[in-house]
Amino acid sequence: MKTEVLVIGSGIAGCISALTIAEKGIEVTLLTQGEDLFTGNTRLAQGGIVYTGTGDSPKLLEKDIYTAGWNYNNKRAVRAISKNGPDILKKLLLEKYPVPFHKEDDGEYSLTREGGHAVPRILYCADHTGQSIMEILSKSVAEHPYINVCSSRTAIDLLTNHHHAMGTEFMYTLSNRCLGAYVYNESKDVVETLLADHTVLATGGLGQVYLHTTNTTGSIGSGVAMANRAKARVINAEMVQFHPTAFYQGTRSRATRRFLISEAVRGEGAKLINSSGEAFMHRYDPRADLAPRDIVTRSILEEMLKTEEECVYLDAANHVKHNLTTRFPTIYGRCLETGLDITKQPIPVVPAAHYFCGGILVDEKGKTTLDGLYAVGECSCTGVHGGNRLASTSLLEGMLWGYTAGEDIGLRASKKSAISKKVLNAIPDWESPGTNANEDPALIAQDWTFIRSVMWNYVGITRSTARLNRAINDLQNLNRNLRSFYKETPISRPIIDLFHGCQSAMIVTIAALRNKKSIGCHYRID
Repeated sequence: MKTEVLVIGSGIAGCISALTIAEKGIEVTLLTQGEDLFTGNTRLAQGGIVYTGTGDSPKLLEKDIYTAGWNYNNKRAVRAISKNGPDILKKLLLEKYPVPFHKEDDGEYSLTREGGHAVPRILYCADHTGQSIMEILSKSVAEHPYINVCSSRTAIDLLTNHHHAMGTEFMYTLSNRCLGAYVYNESKDVVETLLADHTVLATGGLGQVYLHTTNTTGSIGSGVAMANRAKARVINAEMVQFHPTAFYQGTRSRATRRFLISEAVRGEGAKLINSSGEAFMHRYDPRADLAPRDIVTRSILEEMLKTEEECVYLDAANHVKHNLTTRFPTIYGRCLETGLDITKQPIPVVPAAHYFCGGILVDEKGKTTLDGLYAVGECSCTGVHGGNRLASTSLLEGMLWGYTAGEDIGLRASKKSAISKKVLNAIPDWESPGTNANEDPALIAQDWTFIRSVMWNYVGITRSTARLNRAINDLQNLNRNLRSFYKETPISRPIIDLFHGCQSAMIVTIAALRNKKSIGCHYRID
């Protein structure tokens, strides 16, 4: 199949990109792994999205982003999001695709504050901001005549003329270009060849390669793994942000995804306490509970080691002035399901892998180092986050770069097809790697447990040369076995995910070993 633009991923970045391109009358094919557009991490975002507050300015937002990012940020990207982000948010999410953000009695938008922010500047919809955004965007996508949504699709590999085009004339070209992707259609159990003039990766993060994470099951770094294989540049892969407060239900509960207790709870005044009921964050940082996430995460870890406890607690009942049942209805309801009433009891919390600050290197327009390939959202690295992400900037970044990538593609795609028919005709259909029906769910589950344990123990919140070397050896051995298995076994979604997950775990680990300095969420104990 041939499409003008192929968008792989259906979160805020993918949807905004698709809508921006389609608004120019350009055909877009949008892929989602699930049956609808609600399978990614965007719908899980509780806290909110950065806007602009009273006494706020682009310079003040820049300062907060730099501080959280340990001044490891890309200055051009920080300037772009601070200057243009709020204006584009107003244009898109307040006017064109109006999201029902919470308002005060006088009709003005409510603004909250989270860790690392100098002023309240965050728009929110109670504690389900991402869900509300996706409800609006998914409806707009579904109704747009120029967007074709393909569900139950998993991208296997990016197509390039260097790697896939058949014919000697393509062997000797200096420039490499992305031409689309091989895509697994789960509902029909076939691999489709999707050719495209422009391809946008919006595949999200990689939290699922860790034992404890707040991410959805599809967040295994597939976009990063595919881009890396296609020789697009990946940077800052060691920068994995751990959220300090994920709901803890005991060691017996190793859920696929841990429920997030939003930073907005601390933003509204909640205090972290130990098992003795003592607030402890002031001992680790003068900003106490509103310190940036990497500092809060390591402080919690140190407090747990000091007290020999399995978790710490977040006390909202005695410190938040709002009605917790209406300000945080999702959190209240989820905790109540387990028998915990957050209006009366503190919430047990532990850190969990949350956000990937690194990714596929892109410029201010979302372009990667591979011609024809764009990346937006969490799988990309704009450089906005540097060493650590400032709270609630991820939705803004995904929205802004989804828009700018869409605008840039719109200018290029409106002229003429970027790829000649000769090149497109030189791309072969997928050939099944093998016929041995030896896929064993128990073995795949064990391999995932192995990857997640290695990453949590050796490439987690604190790292050392010895741990990282051990992780690389373990992952390389598994990767060799998976490559052999991959060549012999008919393709399936579990096999694709496992293959991508192992590769993205290796990318993070190698980057962590190479970076000898402790910066932000990459913390070396040696």
